[in-house]
Amino acid sequence: MIIKVLGSGCKKCVTLTENTHAALTRLGRQADVVKVTDFAEIAAHGVMSTPALAIDDEVVSVGKVLTCDEIETLLKARQ
Repeated sequence: MIIKVLGSGCKKCVTLTENTHAALTRLGRQADVVKVTDFAEIAAHGVMSTPALAIDDEVVSVGKVLTCDEIETLLKARQ
């Protein structure tokens, strides 16, 4: 599983990355968490508002910082 955090590296993007790692830890799962800061690559995902989260190249959230619980729910749906 590859999880991408799409954004400029702002505080919200950092928080989303931290919440993603925390959710993975709580679920006992492993995934590659990649920070994508290149705006061309972000736009290629169809994202115009950051931060955004993509799981296996499917954008699942745009423009908000998901909580650990919200990320866990998204990850559980992908088992």
